[in-house]
Amino acid sequence: MNVDEFIAKWRPSGGAENANSQPFIIDLCDVLGVPRPDVTMASSATDDYVFEKSVTHVERGVTSTKRIDCYKRDCFILESKQSSSNAARKGNDAQGELLPEHVAPVKGGMALRGTPAWDRAMRRAYGQARDYVLDLPTHHNAPVFLIVVDVGYVIELYADFSGRGRNYTQFPGRAEFSIPLERLAHDAVRERLRRVWTDPKSLDPASRSAEVTRDVAERRGIVAARLEKTHDPSDVAHFLMRCLFTMFAEDVGLLPDKAFENLLVELKDAPERFVPELQSLWAAMDEGAEYDRGLKTAV
Repeated sequence: MNVDEFIAKWRPSGGAENANSQPFIIDLCDVLGVPRPDVTMASSATDDYVFEKSVTHVERGVTSTKRIDCYKRDCFILESKQSSSNAARKGNDAQGELLPEHVAPVKGGMALRGTPAWDRAMRRAYGQARDYVLDLPTHHNAPVFLIVVDVGYVIELYADFSGRGRNYTQFPGRAEFSIPLERLAHDAVRERLRRVWTDPKSLDPASRSAEVTRDVAERRGIVAARLEKTHDPSDVAHFLMRCLFTMFAEDVGLLPDKAFENLLVELKDAPERFVPELQSLWAAMDEGAEYDRGLKTAV
């Protein structure tokens, strides 16, 4: 099944969580190119990647058994629901809010999509997933991700990279944590979910920042080594530091967006202008003056 077939298959679904949750996740795994959940064993001690992971919940001295919809050790807890696209069923539903009684009942879900009731139900599903973290066996680490799925409609991601499982936040941020079904058509979105399944810690922004820093340091070292063949090392170090500071000034808005980057691209084909242009720019930055190319500096 390719991603277009997956979207076409699941877009019309609605209101049958118990019937649809596991098939949806299995199809999602196939589209992402990750292994499907394993078969549940007789002893839950070995159930590290399964549907319906059994956990023991203790509340006010009362012990009960809870089941996680889908669990992958160290990676995620997934809680799934299914809302209704145009109507909701009547009666009591412990898994979410329902529509008013006057709405005609068809096969319904936890709430009508796009309503305040749907928002509340999704928040409760997130809270349920978060509570499961405390119910995991003591030798299991808190998973990096909590996933809340409205089957056939949206996937929400929450992450806590600290390993404590106490501060899950929308990932990668408020604008992108909620993934509508249609966005799975984007390669970058599928890659993000693939890494949630296979290498969640690689999505840690701190790790990415450290990786970028190492890459910049390595590239700077290569440039420095080349320049030092014909220039004094102290002059090379001073030059590269000024270049880095100019890039920083551009990033924080002290220079117009991409001004320095565009200048370097232009000078690539006119190397004879490189030295005088940078000297002029840096002199203007030192004085907070107007650059003679019309580039207003604010440093």
